[in-house]
Amino acid sequence: MLVTAAATVTRILGERPGAQELEVATAQGAARAISYTHLLRPLVPGDQVLINTTAVDLGLGTGGVHFVIGLRPEQPGDRPGPGPGHTVKLRYTPLQFACLAAEEPASPHHDLLREADSLQGCPVVACGLHSMLAPAAAGVRAAAARLRVVYVMTDAAALPAALSRLAAELRQAELLAGVVTCGQAFGGDLEAVNLYSGLLAGKWALGADVLVAGQGPGSVGTGTDWGCSALDVAAVINAAAALDGQPVAVPRLGWGDPRPRHQGLSRHSAVALGRAALARATVVLPHLEPARAAQVARQLGEAGIEARHKVVRGDGRPGLEALAAAGIAPTTMGRGLEQEPEFFQAAAAAGRFAAELVLEAGR
Repeated sequence: MLVTAAATVTRILGERPGAQELEVATAQGAARAISYTHLLRPLVPGDQVLINTTAVDLGLGTGGVHFVIGLRPEQPGDRPGPGPGHTVKLRYTPLQFACLAAEEPASPHHDLLREADSLQGCPVVACGLHSMLAPAAAGVRAAAARLRVVYVMTDAAALPAALSRLAAELRQAELLAGVVTCGQAFGGDLEAVNLYSGLLAGKWALGADVLVAGQGPGSVGTGTDWGCSALDVAAVINAAAALDGQPVAVPRLGWGDPRPRHQGLSRHSAVALGRAALARATVVLPHLEPARAAQVARQLGEAGIEARHKVVRGDGRPGLEALAAAGIAPTTMGRGLEQEPEFFQAAAAAGRFAAELVLEAGR
């Protein structure tokens, strides 16, 4: 059920393209909230707003802030006129809005995308978690600074691209050239109707040399093999292969999570790569110390991944060095490089491998 409350904006804590971070006053006291400027005009202190408190009430992690629904009451001039485009996102919800999809006839990219039906070998780094984005992008750029990396964000987790501080930091550090938001996700440089057209838009409209694709922040898990949004990685692999791209899969590795299903190769990676991904991908492993390498090799074999995909080893260290040089300290589930080095090394190694595919092809 949607849970709402009245609030007053007291302070602007920060801004980035598409989002404002706010301090608001509620009946329960001061709180943090996010307002998306794709949905509402920029807010100022004193604005009275209606907020969605569902995530805070549930004690969620990534979603543990309030979200502004709208102004209360509506003031003259606060109702924006219709924007360009006829593609509706957040469809059939009270917050549905129209945007200009890259494929639409009114889009400057329409003619290009009407003809595009292949990625022509463009590597697609398939990420199961949003926290893999930074090391994957840095791995590409560390291998060849001239390569353009575009992030294709699916709608498996958070829908607003502006929620991702990480993507904004990568843009500012020039490690990421653009963002495409697919399906019900919104707020990228380009909007796309689905994952397939999103990949094509990233390649042809934004000029990507390497695409990094996967869900936004806020992965959902249920403690079951199939009830996890991280399985979205399989959809990315299948779509990339269908469009003549080269799928490069990031396995979720780690020993910092105490849950048995995430020790070594995560159970969700095992299911996604061993069963859900119907197309063949290259799975890139980082260099591991012998005992952990043996554990992962056993898990890959038990999941049938080595039989279905090509498994290679790669070096993630240059990508992590590039992140450090950019002042970006990646985290996953609240854990950083010291707690989960293999997690980030795997993504950076996959990015580096994807860059090498481009360089070998002479593109």
